[in-house]
Amino acid sequence: MRVLVVEDQTMLADLVATGLRRESMAVDVAYDGTAAQYRLGLHDYDVVVLDRDLPGVHGDDICAELIGAGSRTKVLMLTAAGSLDDRVDGLELGADDYLTKPFEFPELVARVRALARRVARARPPVLRHSTVELDAATRRVSRDGRPIVLSPKEFAVLAVLMAEPGTFVSAEELLARVWDEHADPFTNAVRVTMSKLRAKLGDPPVIETSSGAGYRIVP
Repeated sequence: MRVLVVEDQTMLADLVATGLRRESMAVDVAYDGTAAQYRLGLHDYDVVVLDRDLPGVHGDDICAELIGAGSRTKVLMLTAAGSLDDRVDGLELGADDYLTKPFEFPELVARVRALARRVARARPPVLRHSTVELDAATRRVSRDGRPIVLSPKEFAVLAVLMAEPGTFVSAEELLARVWDEHADPFTNAVRVTMSKLRAKLGDPPVIETSSGAGYRIVP
């Protein structure tokens, strides 16, 4: 899941981004409307957490541009204006959901996940392949019933692979879907994360590597 957080209060934006990354999401941040427009033109996001009252380009205009372009990106409008009229106005602009400040972080996470599910094709909440089981809601992984503790990046990589069993996923695609815009395309982050993930999953190996094709769950 790739998310763009657009918020001009830098401390709040950074806190939200850090929290979402701990939930195994790839998160980019923009602190004004102009920067948001630039990033939305570069990357394909599943969800944008969009402050309504932004400097530069107003959040309403960004929302309208996304809708007008037929974007698949879902919009969670985040604002201090919490009256009924404000909420109605935001939703009529095309926002998919609306959350007022101050908010509880678990609710924000739940709403982002719910919107992302509407972008992705339907899949079961618990993914299973052979002896490996991954529960996306609780972020628990086990093999042969044995709990396995994964880092957020390891969990996200495994979730991508298990959602496409038997299909090779390239390192470049994993960088785009699991990391964020600051990831160096020449980094060995994917290889290192994959090595740690394989070690934790144990033998026999469940992840196959193909030179030039990428990685996949062993069919």
